[in-house]
Amino acid sequence: MSRSKMNRRRFLERSGRVAIGMTAGVRMSSSTMASATPRKSRKFVIGMMGTGGRGQWLLEEELLRRPEIAVAYICDVDESRATKAAKLVEKHQGGKPRIVTDYRHILDDKAVDALFNITPDHWHAMGTILACQAGKDVYVEKPASYCIWEGRKMVEAARKHKRIVQVGTQARSAPYVRRAVEYVRSGKLGGVHLVRILNMKERSSIGHKPDAPCPPGVDYNAWLGPAPRRPFNPNRFHYTWHWCWDYSGGDIINDGIHQIDIARWLIGKDYPERVASTGGKHFFDDDQETPDTQVVTWDYPGMTMVFELALWTPYMKKTPWDFRDTDGFPNWPFNATKVEVYGTKGIMQMGRHGGGWQVFGPRGEVVVSDPGRHPHGPHLDNFFECIVSRATPNADIEEGHRSTLLAQLGNISYRCGGRQLRFDAKSESFVNDADANKMVKRTYRSPWVVPEEV
Repeated sequence: MSRSKMNRRRFLERSGRVAIGMTAGVRMSSSTMASATPRKSRKFVIGMMGTGGRGQWLLEEELLRRPEIAVAYICDVDESRATKAAKLVEKHQGGKPRIVTDYRHILDDKAVDALFNITPDHWHAMGTILACQAGKDVYVEKPASYCIWEGRKMVEAARKHKRIVQVGTQARSAPYVRRAVEYVRSGKLGGVHLVRILNMKERSSIGHKPDAPCPPGVDYNAWLGPAPRRPFNPNRFHYTWHWCWDYSGGDIINDGIHQIDIARWLIGKDYPERVASTGGKHFFDDDQETPDTQVVTWDYPGMTMVFELALWTPYMKKTPWDFRDTDGFPNWPFNATKVEVYGTKGIMQMGRHGGGWQVFGPRGEVVVSDPGRHPHGPHLDNFFECIVSRATPNADIEEGHRSTLLAQLGNISYRCGGRQLRFDAKSESFVNDADANKMVKRTYRSPWVVPEEV
């Protein structure tokens, strides 16, 4: 038996029968430029781990519209969600997928090509690493991981087991973003010393809710998994888990990660030397733990990148869905999810998931206009193409990890009182700061422990 198989078996024996299905350089592959994918030559068998809102959307709007995809498994610890997703698959495919609550059934099936890990953030590493060990390729939703250490372990697992791991940061497969990267790298914008990332929108209050009995048909212990054991509370469950430190890191890592990833690609830099974050809950009086107002500053040699978040701004709007696949451009001053690149010759305004980009010169004149399209389809095309070619995917786990790490650095500084932290890129840890380094890796709840050796 190989060492990888021994490691996986040892982990599984240690964890017992656990229900783990959850709710949930410029380089770009040729599949981003055309839809000529290998779909005509083979069938891809996949298993869905997590069928919440995002999982249902991916099934209905993308995967089940592709004749080359066979959804063989639906895995979720919420019976109602699993049943709904299975009916959706049966409607489109004709045959019923197998419903499981333990995603290892998917990994044990040699006919399965890939695992779609559409779970809450605190399950991304566990599902991805074990899938790699089982010889499956993985599409994992953003952010890449819950904490910095987990992200590095995911990279190690992908490399060791020679797996394709694509992160759901779709802008990596957007031709218009690639062209913007080329423009910035060409020097046409001049020297770039400041990048501004916006994540502004209006969210509703989640209110205050008492602990309550767990809903029927939910394996809550498995849903918690590696996170601390707590009484069930609806404000710490479906979707609202995004605002709880045990499971995620708020909107910087939920939604802002897309813009952060674009910005990091544009500037061609990975690790900052210093990070500082301030903010707080200035508007909402509810059970949300993460900030509703947050500013993060990352310092690089010769450049500063700033992230600004506010969840109470009704005048800031995302680019409308029906506008993203047009040749129009957002109303930039009120665009909620944009990236601004400040060069010595001009400023670039960049839209996310469509909306394109424009460059304005010293007199405010439009220098370049490049419309965009939503890259959901091309991103999945690229994943399935890479399963066949074994080429590195556009949003490879290493890229996803490095972008997610920026958001994690910001949250760690925020939770350390907003002080500036020095970061060591080689060790992916903080310099002489024990409190900050405690947050690089989480404390795991047995038996859900991400192994040291992947």
